[in-house]
Amino acid sequence: MSVSTFATSPFQSFWMGGYECTDQLNAFGHRVDFLATTGHLQLINEDYQQLAPFGIRTVREGIRWSQVEKTPYTYDWSTVQHLLEAGRHQDVQQVWDLCHFGYPDDLTPLHPLFARRFAHLCRAFVAFYRSVRPEGELIVTPINEVSFMSWLGGDARGTSPYCVGQGWEVKYGLMRAYIEGVAALREADPTIRILTTEPLVNVVPPLNATRQELRRAREIHESQYQAMDMLTGRMCPELGGRPEYLDVLGLNFYYDNQWDSHTNQRLGWVNEPYDPRWRPLHYLLGQAYARYGRPLVLSETSHPGLDRPHWIRMVAEECAEALRQGVPLWGVCIYPLLDRPDWDFPEREWHRSGLWDAELCPDGPPRRILHEPYAAALLESQQILAPELQMADLPKSEFTMA
Repeated sequence: MSVSTFATSPFQSFWMGGYECTDQLNAFGHRVDFLATTGHLQLINEDYQQLAPFGIRTVREGIRWSQVEKTPYTYDWSTVQHLLEAGRHQDVQQVWDLCHFGYPDDLTPLHPLFARRFAHLCRAFVAFYRSVRPEGELIVTPINEVSFMSWLGGDARGTSPYCVGQGWEVKYGLMRAYIEGVAALREADPTIRILTTEPLVNVVPPLNATRQELRRAREIHESQYQAMDMLTGRMCPELGGRPEYLDVLGLNFYYDNQWDSHTNQRLGWVNEPYDPRWRPLHYLLGQAYARYGRPLVLSETSHPGLDRPHWIRMVAEECAEALRQGVPLWGVCIYPLLDRPDWDFPEREWHRSGLWDAELCPDGPPRRILHEPYAAALLESQQILAPELQMADLPKSEFTMA
């Protein structure tokens, strides 16, 4: 990749947002479809219009693989067409997840044809997309959070293939598909940009740990990089990974992404009382940048409940520090913008984690209720980051502020 390409952000705005698009099978084997459940599919134009006061012009969307490919190698792009038309009409840039936790009913990552089917989907998506939008930047996330899905489906029985002790096999299958998918995308459109989205975590040993506990914590902590190491060919080179396949490094960071390896107890992000094992976000971003040397995006971040405003201010302060330390941070994505239900209990539990809360209606999509403290904190956070963005070695036009 040329220096000029590396130095130029492809995103229309630094502040981004994501709409929950998971279509996975939940722990009870039921298919969820959050694009419809949250009402985003029905109210997409209104949702996009509500972004203007916050300077958000780039969003993450998903095609819902299980809905697009109900019959093998046969695709229904009508819903994606609907989303694309809304993006064009509202002048909102869309970053596309091709697999966001869901697969067609007849597939799992352990299926021998999983990678072939996914690569075929990638080619078909590019062909469809370019038939509708022949010009402009196309940014794709092939498979979202391989590391998390490997654990959920391979070790925790939380989704397909509902295994225990098979996390590595699930990860290997997902990364085979990911790598073949990137090759197919680049073959179909050499200009395509790849946004890799993986959890950013900090796994620590217990206080006064033994040598064995120290080693165990280090191994778990390092495993967060396995998917990206496979993508670049550092690990499992037989899969065909290449350094250039890691293009823009997206990292997902939530309030519970740091924990004790022995007890699984989460480290309190407010750090009261003080815990020396907690690592600030800017430190973790710096570690990832030092390891891969790629531009970064905080591709998901949010907090449920009353602490939403405090969380986004903390994120802004940490991102400002990362920029001051020379980390090429290209964006922060609030995920989700709209409140979302629980995967396993969607009928009765919503997370209250969005910029907009959901007021459920008996005869239509949920009504959007702006969470005013979160909205005010977001605007303040944008001002916190504004000076660092102006100083960043990137064209000013790449950042749209409120």
